[in-house]
Amino acid sequence: MIIDVHGHYTTAPDPLGRWRDAQVAGLADPARRPDPAGPVISDDEIRESLETQQLRQMDERGIDVTVFSPRASFMAHHVGDYETSSTWARICNDLCHRVAELYPRRFAFGAMLPQSPGVDPATVVSELERVVDLGAVAVNINPDPSGGHWTSPPLTDRHWYPLWEKLVELDVPAMVHVSTSCNPAFHTTGAHYLNADTTAFMQLLQGDLFTDFPALRLVIPHGGGAVPYHWGRFRGLAQALGKPEPEEALLGNVFFDTCVYHQPGIDLLLDVIPHSSVLFASEMIGAVRGVDPRTGHHFDDTRRYVENAGLSAESLTAIQEGNARRVYPSLDARLAAQGR
Repeated sequence: MIIDVHGHYTTAPDPLGRWRDAQVAGLADPARRPDPAGPVISDDEIRESLETQQLRQMDERGIDVTVFSPRASFMAHHVGDYETSSTWARICNDLCHRVAELYPRRFAFGAMLPQSPGVDPATVVSELERVVDLGAVAVNINPDPSGGHWTSPPLTDRHWYPLWEKLVELDVPAMVHVSTSCNPAFHTTGAHYLNADTTAFMQLLQGDLFTDFPALRLVIPHGGGAVPYHWGRFRGLAQALGKPEPEEALLGNVFFDTCVYHQPGIDLLLDVIPHSSVLFASEMIGAVRGVDPRTGHHFDDTRRYVENAGLSAESLTAIQEGNARRVYPSLDARLAAQGR
């Protein structure tokens, strides 16, 4: 089985985007606020949005199951206040839950949280509990709700502890994933995403979060940003800071995905990072949708790269299935209940 741990509902039916536009417009003009219950989207609209898009490409690429969460760039936690984010998160999460209910063998529910700049992370706990009750196998956590200005404390700060405590209690992993950049210095997917992946890892290296939360599991997407490429730098910084080797201190709790869109990048990731800490993912359909003219295949067809990396059968199975089942226990239980 091939499990993709990183998918977003980027092809959601148009009423979702129109509702969000109305919600944002309503921040300035209350008369334009939409129905807080959310847009009306039929099951047929959901099916149409997926069967010609994500499902078709999953079938073409041999991907069995995708952990499917709201579109990352749509989370936009910097827009409005906590109430704005809370309503928007509920609507997006309910839609992804419906996807998982309509296609229980193909999609597992992943959720976003109603974060807001300057707001105590404890406020998201109620939505976290709600989505886990609905069957969410993972959540996305934005380390920078300000949208590119980095006004939040590091992930190791006690500011975040209520969220970490609840994740450990629920035994649910989190993907550390930023959203849209509102800072023109940082392109959202080309700079802000990769900056955030690298920044999150460095914050974790500097702190001692996993001493307090040894069961916490965090996934850093997009191959870990710059981390594998600069592994020697991070090892040297750990040494200078009086920290253990990163592999020893972090890689039992921190995992990287395979959303790296060329063969040399995947080869490097798998050469540097222990295979037990790598999870298969493609982020399809996501930031990079085109076909690579050098190969004739989509850039985000990451299965090709992983299977051409010269892995042992044991490592390949671990990366494509086993590690995900270990890191996402609710997903493993869901698959086991389906006889898989």
